Amino acid sequence: MFMNHKKRTTLLKYWTTRYLITLIAGLLILAAGSLWWIRNTTLDNRLNIMEYLAVETADRISHSDRNSDFGLFNRRLEERASVLQMEKQPELFITDLKGRVLNGRPPRKQPGFDGLPLQDIRRIPKKLLNNDSTVQKLDVNDTLVYAVKKPVYYENNQAGWVVVMQEASDLTNINQEYRLLIILLLGLGLLGWAVIYLLSKKIVKPIQDVAHAASQIKEGNYEVQLHTDAKEQELYDLLSSFKEMTIRLTQLEKLRAELLAGVTHDLKTPVTSISGLIQAVRDGIVTGEERNEFLDISLKEVHRLQTMIEDLLNFNSLSAGAFTIRNEKCNMNKLVEDIAHQWKVTLNEDIEWHVQLPNKPIFRETDPLRLQQILINLLNNSYHALSEHRSITVSLTEHSIDVKDTGSGIPDKEQPYVFERFFRGEKKKLKVRGLGLGLPFSKMLAKAMNADLILKKSSPQGTTFSIFWESHSSK
Repeated sequence: MFMNHKKRTTLLKYWTTRYLITLIAGLLILAAGSLWWIRNTTLDNRLNIMEYLAVETADRISHSDRNSDFGLFNRRLEERASVLQMEKQPELFITDLKGRVLNGRPPRKQPGFDGLPLQDIRRIPKKLLNNDSTVQKLDVNDTLVYAVKKPVYYENNQAGWVVVMQEASDLTNINQEYRLLIILLLGLGLLGWAVIYLLSKKIVKPIQDVAHAASQIKEGNYEVQLHTDAKEQELYDLLSSFKEMTIRLTQLEKLRAELLAGVTHDLKTPVTSISGLIQAVRDGIVTGEERNEFLDISLKEVHRLQTMIEDLLNFNSLSAGAFTIRNEKCNMNKLVEDIAHQWKVTLNEDIEWHVQLPNKPIFRETDPLRLQQILINLLNNSYHALSEHRSITVSLTEHSIDVKDTGSGIPDKEQPYVFERFFRGEKKKLKVRGLGLGLPFSKMLAKAMNADLILKKSSPQGTTFSIFWESHSSK
């Protein structure tokens, strides 16, 4: 027996892992987008604040004395630079029209800046002053620097410039925001994983119960307990269907044991009868007419036994697909009428008989021999079911053939099993000896002809079986 040794993983682990990978990938994409947005937004905001500082300083210089102490503006810059939330404040330069720096203070080395500090700049590059852009990005000593410039006016004449500079790395240094974002994303990741795990576990639990129940059924234990209180419609349908299946399997297993015992008895009875009758004839216990009568009874039992064996062989042949269906275009009106008439003549019984045919001929692709087998079986069943009012009606329509009798009907508890192999109702067991393969065999024949056989209705007033075709099958 072939065994698949491929390593399997649990449903909970399989989907939780994939959901987590998807969540992490989504959070990483979100983090990259958020970091880019935070960086650029922060840079724009800080450049706007630097521009505001430059405008404010230029305005104060314009309204102050020309001999004012420029160091005062440096101190004001230090006071107001705190709003930028940076570790290093920007550098403020007040220059004349040629770019010579007029303000100054002792050089202050700042960590992280290699080369000449910004404080030591004594002349602003001409390309910065000559450029029309207010905000510019420069390369100073191999370091990227953002510069904001604003003109200084005295009596409506430009007297110089206010230039605010800051290294690009300092403007985009937002470690605090990055930390907050990382904490937020980690929290979302952990929360998402926990939610996914709990929800997956809730969904997997009933599936695990069904798998466990299926393994019990495989071992032959049909008494399984399943809780069908799931809120999800799909899980509820799965659990309910599986529970109904186990109930049906239990019933079928019980029926199978009973039916096999009945079939064994029905096969054994004619053999025993034949054996006893022939033994009596051989031993000379009976002679003359009685001897011939014993032989006639033996022949009838042999014929009955042959019929049951033939039913078994035909059923097995059809189940194995070794059955030939030969469809041909048939006049259904004539075919149904001929089959019903032949059965009535063969029966030679006085019963009320009706064949209802449409006025317009119906033509259909079907196998007349197999259709005859089905109809004769239905007619025999109807005949055996008849009680006081003995009436059988065969009706033909465009899509179906109905066989209706006025018998006592099939009990409600037996109706779901009428097409089960070897099943015979309690009443039929007492009237007819057989294997219970007639209806299952007829249904399989109907399926082979692209039709179906159903129990249309049954009540104490009678039973109706129907052979029906889909509309596209008619010709």
